Amino acid sequence: MSNTMRRSLFLAALAVVAGLGLASSSLVLSQSRRTPPSSDQKKNKRPDEKPETDEQKPEPTPPDIMGKPQDAEKIAVTTNLVNVDAVVYQKKTGQPQLNLKKDNFAVFVDGVKKEITNFSTPEAPITATLVVEYSKTMERIGLYGNGGQDYGQMEVIRPTAMFLSQFITPNDYVSVIAYDMRPTPLTDFTNNPARIQQVISLLLHNQPAFSESNLYDALKLTLVGGRADSVVLEDSKQRTMEYAGMVSVPGGRRKAVLLIATGLDTFSKINMDQMRKIVQNSGIPIYIIGVGELFKKKYGDMMDPGRGANIGGIPMDRMTFLQAENTMKTFAKESGGAYFPVTFEGELPDVLGSINALLRSQYSLGFKPDDVADGKSHKIVVKVDVDGDGQYDDKAYVVNAREVYNAPKPAAGNGGKTGDKN
Repeated sequence: MSNTMRRSLFLAALAVVAGLGLASSSLVLSQSRRTPPSSDQKKNKRPDEKPETDEQKPEPTPPDIMGKPQDAEKIAVTTNLVNVDAVVYQKKTGQPQLNLKKDNFAVFVDGVKKEITNFSTPEAPITATLVVEYSKTMERIGLYGNGGQDYGQMEVIRPTAMFLSQFITPNDYVSVIAYDMRPTPLTDFTNNPARIQQVISLLLHNQPAFSESNLYDALKLTLVGGRADSVVLEDSKQRTMEYAGMVSVPGGRRKAVLLIATGLDTFSKINMDQMRKIVQNSGIPIYIIGVGELFKKKYGDMMDPGRGANIGGIPMDRMTFLQAENTMKTFAKESGGAYFPVTFEGELPDVLGSINALLRSQYSLGFKPDDVADGKSHKIVVKVDVDGDGQYDDKAYVVNAREVYNAPKPAAGNGGKTGDKN
């Protein structure tokens, strides 16, 4: 069967899958689609956080990714709150533990118990950003991995399409950022089936333009914002815009990032250590689908930098791929997320189902950090007392949560105090 025919069959199958996922929820989603703002309203206005009666409750409004970027070193200071998203599951069965209350949790920082000031349950809606590597390097890895049987970019398009069409509920919002040499927002936060289908179609009917994969730059934009290309599916007259990042999404919603990538970084403007601090400070769990696994398994024995060999322009360096994998594992672990390497297409339903289960079981905790600006990393430990007997259930249950936050650096002459309570 030719590549063209295979691609045609896949497109048809994908359209059916997406159509089923969208059609099954279209009647409900039509109730929650955002209303276009009037002429005197700011586009994608943030939700009004004032309490409202059920009779006056308006249609939900998506969060806004446009706005002032955050300083990654000062997230804890500007908010005076450290957010910790946690998933509790049984060690033996792996089943998430639901129906827990605020009093079931305890948060310790450097061994000292902190008061939990903010708490939301898994019933709270989810705001997620889907970050997709869409580079020629990723395309070649996918192509050589499948032996030329399929277009290489399908390795990231399949999980993207499945997640967008099957796991976004009427109350959830998702934005999509694709990246190669630079990150490009494809859509602002939406739960509109038509817009979701546009994103899938856009990825299907285009090809990667650059070989570079600047993962750190893309994640930085996603988490703390910055200047980037205007949203592709918005009718913007500006070439670039400022984005506020996920840390600026209003409270009351659980937040997460889903990353689909090889983990390779070509030459981002920031390095691994800087990106790691941003991940630690943001407090947003990152769930990662690692692609390119079949390529690594097929050509792993050939990845010797001494040979100077390459496949399709990809250097055969085993360490490069091992470092990329370790990077993704680190981001997932320290953010309280999870890492799922995917070798075969048939693994995707189970992997995406697991990610969805984690997202739907995610508690959001918040505590006030100490009024100290020492520029140091502080260890976070979350414990749970499931049955309320006053004993932490460390032996029977696992708590998956972020492990650290970084205090801001001291300002000159303030004696190590933050000096900023806003």
